[in-house]
Amino acid sequence: MDIVPLFALIGALGIGSQWLAWRLQMPAIVLMLAAGVLAGPVTGLVDPQAAFGDLFRPIVSVAVAVILFEGGLTLNFAELRTTGLAVRRLAFVGAPLAWAFSTLAAHYGAGLSWESSAVLGGILIVTGPTVIIPLLRQARLAPKPAAILRWEAIVNDPVGALSAVLAFEVITAAYGAGTFLEAAEHLAIGIAVAAIAGYAGGWVLATGFKRGMVPEYMKVPVLFGMVLVVYASTDSVLHESGLLAVTVMGVYLANAHLPSLDEIRRFKEHVTVILVSGVFILLAADLDAAQVAGLNIGAVVFVAAILFLARPIAVWLALTGTGLSKQEKFMVAWIGPRGVVAVAVAGLFGSRLVELGIEDGAQLAPLAFVLVAATVVAHGFSIVPLSRMLGLTSTEQPGVLIVGGSPWVVNLAETLRTAEIPALIADRNWFRLRSAKQADISVYHGEILSEAAEHTVDTNRYGLLIAATDNDGYNALVCTDFGPEFGRDNVVQIGRFQDGKNERDLPVTLGGRPVGKGQTFAALDEAIANGWRFRLTPLTEEYGLERYMEERPEADIWAILRKSGKFDIQRGDQELKAQPQDRVLALMPEKRPQEAEAS
Repeated sequence: MDIVPLFALIGALGIGSQWLAWRLQMPAIVLMLAAGVLAGPVTGLVDPQAAFGDLFRPIVSVAVAVILFEGGLTLNFAELRTTGLAVRRLAFVGAPLAWAFSTLAAHYGAGLSWESSAVLGGILIVTGPTVIIPLLRQARLAPKPAAILRWEAIVNDPVGALSAVLAFEVITAAYGAGTFLEAAEHLAIGIAVAAIAGYAGGWVLATGFKRGMVPEYMKVPVLFGMVLVVYASTDSVLHESGLLAVTVMGVYLANAHLPSLDEIRRFKEHVTVILVSGVFILLAADLDAAQVAGLNIGAVVFVAAILFLARPIAVWLALTGTGLSKQEKFMVAWIGPRGVVAVAVAGLFGSRLVELGIEDGAQLAPLAFVLVAATVVAHGFSIVPLSRMLGLTSTEQPGVLIVGGSPWVVNLAETLRTAEIPALIADRNWFRLRSAKQADISVYHGEILSEAAEHTVDTNRYGLLIAATDNDGYNALVCTDFGPEFGRDNVVQIGRFQDGKNERDLPVTLGGRPVGKGQTFAALDEAIANGWRFRLTPLTEEYGLERYMEERPEADIWAILRKSGKFDIQRGDQELKAQPQDRVLALMPEKRPQEAEAS
């Protein structure tokens, strides 16, 4: 196949798998694995070695460098300090223990040499955020174990890759130098150069961005160019030390308090999705069918040892003394699916080990694929029943996620708080969040559609989303994006300004359904300015919904809060039904005496 059609096929398979996984609410890695294997070993449509020749490994190396740079960008030390003792113990105690135990499993289980085992053990520290987070949404896990698992995946994503880099550099130095002293000296020089280059590259970028030396439209290209320069310059000193350098640079930028960090994160979100898709398809297609078929009982022993011994023991020891219950420790110890980074790094280092003369390095990629498939299936199917059995399914009242920080949104959140319903207000403008902060309402400052929000905002806590910004198109986009996650009936938006004559109006089929009477942002803003407020009115046998509506024909009813705790959002054309002890949430001009007595 020609190169251009091949690129098109790889892009279609990778991005198509990601999209299909989003639609089906499945881990993307499962579909990408299946697509790559079908395109490569099964049908022979994609043969990376034949198509790219000597360029194949450099292409994968550069892509992995960008992926690791992205991993470094997620490691914010301030966030690590605020995630609690458990996550810090998993990072500083659990990760080294997992490295050691995984190395033993690879050597004694799969029969790999100590060199290959050490590299694979470092790689397997990683538990992918892109796999963990969908599982947590599916299980509605209790807040504490869910937060620990989420942050462990974010923190250990670069740590695992960095561990593999260090192990590989030790092996490279040992195989490339005559004596141990020379090997240690070569390794030390390589690591020092990588660390200094990564730090210097991050400092140059941060300083240039802060001083306005780079225009906004060039920040992403300059960033990408610096990643390539730092990687290539250090890699020439010691093979694969460039991976360490770009990881250090990413960590530096993540903690440099850049005003343009949001733009950088958007860069890495878009680019890494493309690179991860392409690299995964290429590595899966490059699998040797004979090698996969040649995996023996040792591979089964290896997978079982990782699943039932290496991770559980490492996590249990790390979490001892953190105050977690046995059930919480058991859940965190069991759930540890591996993701794209593990496979990508294993494929890269495996080929490098073979080049050094370590023949069983070729087994790293097949073993990583088998382990990823096993962990995704085992943990994906077991997390829901196990969380229920251990009593760790969240019993917290599902809250409301509100996108937009206007004054009437703050009033809505305050009203929900009186009903003990948690609310989170998300907005990109910090100024609009000030009144919410002053009212002691939880806020998220940033783009709710970003990957950073996906990692930071625990959407498991929220059962309803209200898109309430002054941009109708953005509201529709938010509802469309979160629809599969929350359910179409649980994403709503305020009324759209449409006169029916503008051909640029969004189709009504896009976005969420309207809430209440479908008032627009301007109408709601005006109502609040004129003294209208959100009110909660309890219903009784004597004061039922019919009487309420008779006395309040002007009330804009947004929801019925059932006595069972269910939150039923309403819209103007929907038939209202309520029982005694339910409560009506509505926007109204004032509070009548009988309602004051009822509340």
